[in-house]
Amino acid sequence: MLSPPTSPPKNKPSFSAPSETGAAPSVLFHHFKSDPHYSPNPIHYNVLLRSLGRARRWDELRLCWLDMARDSLLPTNTTYATLIDIYSKAGLPSLALAWLKHMRSRGLFPDEVTINTAVRVLKDSRQFAAAEMLFSQWCSGKIDLDSLGLEFGELGLSSISPKQFLLTELFKTGGRVPVSSMIGSEEEGGGCQKPRRAATYNTLIDLYGKAGKLDKASEVFAEMLRSGVAPDVITFNTMIGVCGTNGRLGEAEALLGEMEQRGVRPDAKTFNVFMSVYAATGNVEKVLKYYRKISLASLRPDVVTHRIILQVLCERRMVNDAENVIDEMLDLGFQVDEQSSPVVMKMYIDEGLLDEASMFFEKHCSGREISSKNYAAIMDAYAEKSLWKEAEDVFLRKRDAEHRKEVVEYNVMVKAYGKAKLYDKALSLFESMRSYGTWPDECTFNSIIQMLSSGDQPEKARELLDRMKVAGFKPRCETVSALIASYIHAGLISEGVKLYQDMKNLDVQPNEVVYGLLIDAFAEAGDTEEALHYFHLMEESGFTANQIVLTSLMKAYSKNGSWERAQELYGKMKNLEGGPDIIASNCMINLFAGLGMVREAQLIFDDLRKKVQADDVSYSTMMYLYKSMGMLDEATNLALEMKSSGLLTDCASYNNALATFAVNSKLRDCGELIHHMLARKILPDPSTFKIIFTLLKKGGLPPEAVSQLELAYTEGKPYARQIVITSLFSIVGLHPFALESCKTFVSAEVGLDSLAYNVAIHAYGAANEVEKALNLFMRMQDEGLKPDLITYINLACCYGKAGMIEGLKRIYGLLKYGEIEPNESLFRALINAYNDAGKHDYAEIVEQEMRISPHVENSSECETEDEV
Repeated sequence: MLSPPTSPPKNKPSFSAPSETGAAPSVLFHHFKSDPHYSPNPIHYNVLLRSLGRARRWDELRLCWLDMARDSLLPTNTTYATLIDIYSKAGLPSLALAWLKHMRSRGLFPDEVTINTAVRVLKDSRQFAAAEMLFSQWCSGKIDLDSLGLEFGELGLSSISPKQFLLTELFKTGGRVPVSSMIGSEEEGGGCQKPRRAATYNTLIDLYGKAGKLDKASEVFAEMLRSGVAPDVITFNTMIGVCGTNGRLGEAEALLGEMEQRGVRPDAKTFNVFMSVYAATGNVEKVLKYYRKISLASLRPDVVTHRIILQVLCERRMVNDAENVIDEMLDLGFQVDEQSSPVVMKMYIDEGLLDEASMFFEKHCSGREISSKNYAAIMDAYAEKSLWKEAEDVFLRKRDAEHRKEVVEYNVMVKAYGKAKLYDKALSLFESMRSYGTWPDECTFNSIIQMLSSGDQPEKARELLDRMKVAGFKPRCETVSALIASYIHAGLISEGVKLYQDMKNLDVQPNEVVYGLLIDAFAEAGDTEEALHYFHLMEESGFTANQIVLTSLMKAYSKNGSWERAQELYGKMKNLEGGPDIIASNCMINLFAGLGMVREAQLIFDDLRKKVQADDVSYSTMMYLYKSMGMLDEATNLALEMKSSGLLTDCASYNNALATFAVNSKLRDCGELIHHMLARKILPDPSTFKIIFTLLKKGGLPPEAVSQLELAYTEGKPYARQIVITSLFSIVGLHPFALESCKTFVSAEVGLDSLAYNVAIHAYGAANEVEKALNLFMRMQDEGLKPDLITYINLACCYGKAGMIEGLKRIYGLLKYGEIEPNESLFRALINAYNDAGKHDYAEIVEQEMRISPHVENSSECETEDEV
């Protein structure tokens, strides 16, 4: 089991529970002091001060400092370096530097160890300029701390707290001898000096590297070599890191070679630095190379090594490699680092390996003391994939009393429920937080308000917004804009306006998104005056109108038919970076199309085509315009262009192209487009079938057959959609497609009705596969289905193609003697069949019979075509 750290993190020092660290040196020191022959020794005090400081035993450290003063021992450079170091590592940099000020007030000039420690404190506090100036002053032999602009903490406090002991008392003691006696040769640094220790150069290199001054870091390294100070492994590691993070990978690699030349053996951190640098550049090969070098150099990888390699492999979803690394870690006695656990889990989840993710969690996370932050990260990986139940399982995992859920976990769970649209669950969780001792924070409120807004629950979202204000939290502008958008989507524009007006009370400044929402809402409603009102308010607030806002205004003008004002705005958009977007251009095309202004619309459309920006809306609008103006060839060409350009992406776009082909009687093109549509797994909708039925009539399918197909489709009979499409393929001459479609229902094990048989017989007959058509007719009879009018029409077609005169005579006889009700479609089928069989005299006889038949309407009457 992984034990928790025994000391608190640097940024949260704890002084209330002293550990046993430092107890042994304290006992030993008091044992020495009890000896009458013991002479007070500053080295012993320094050791004790360091031990007590590391143990955070501040009261005892204060007493030790006082004892040192009572023993008339003066603090040395080592003493001050120790105090600066321990306060810095306790997360108290300002108090650490206060010791430097105290040191100078006593006239003691810092030696190299002390100044290195002070510079490191400033570096770690990211006060790079002050650190550089302090070191420069030390080199010159004169230090002026006031010129550095440092904050040394409050030194004049009159009370004692566990976190900040009585500095006044401490600083007034520390040696009971006259100050004048302390001021001597050490008052100043004795002129210019240079560092002689590798540790100092290492601090400086790291300082300049973190300050982004690569050249100065290189100068320090060169000066180190010129001064005869041998660089150690830390020097090279620091220089490699500085070069690598600044993109100078060649120099970093060269430094590794120089290490070998100087006999400095790389350690695990050396290779970690290379791994980290190459991981940042995405060079997986190099990361793996340096990971392997650790074992080749007979070194033991550390936690950082494994953290880096797992991060790289998991981010690139290299599952097998990551699992191999984990096995290697376990063999070496390591556990998967807590910070790496969410990374591995995310890899499995993103790859859909949920069982593996669950097993990993049970093996490497369950039963361990994992921080709430990392639990939240694991939950978030599930939430991102909308796996709310799996996220919930992690959330509900039992913990011990000391590790209750923090607010970050609740926030992620709210997000998971929100993505799954489980709004009731999210609200229930939100309301229950307090009963478990966790209070919602600003993020919780923002998340749940945005979630409810996107879920079309603006009233509940508004209620929570009010509660958020009472709780003392300030909503984000994105939260308010989401709620305004929700009101607008619900048609409650007035409520959106009220919320906009309330933003001042919420201390939230509206941004261009808020103004854009209101402008667009009024534009959609055709209220140009209100849209312009909010447009002017936006400009007065200092926001520049963007393409979205200008497009919204164009909508308002379009609805009012103010094409000149819309065109004026469109001209302004041309002066913006990137010019008008596709939405604005389509808006103008649509406006001109509605007004029948072909030339104006065509100019914008042609410009879009040149820029390869025209989308399906652009094409559809232009096709509508061309059709409405009777320019059918132009409309048809656009439909073909849409198909070849891949702009037919959904059923609506296919329907537009189909309607265009149909109006221009491009029946075969329509059939090919339907096949193209089906091949892309786009299912026809009712509008598609409406067009198909019109095409069947135009293609010459008997009206009785079309009526049967329409009825079957309307009633939702089995295979109705399939047989309609089969009929279309057959009637437009796409026989291979028709026969392929036939197989879907002909080969089905379920029983077919007469309509399905009729369509199949027609398809095979039209494709000249008469024998298969007649076999289907026999199968139909075997199943007890009687032929109807459409069956006889289709059989006549087959008999004619096959020259089976007797079959035609039999159908004609049934018609002539009234066994089949006289019908124009059947008469015409027989006429065509006799002509196909070369029996033109028989065809004339049937035609004469049709003319005198009282049951057949005058064939000269024209049928009205359905509108497409």
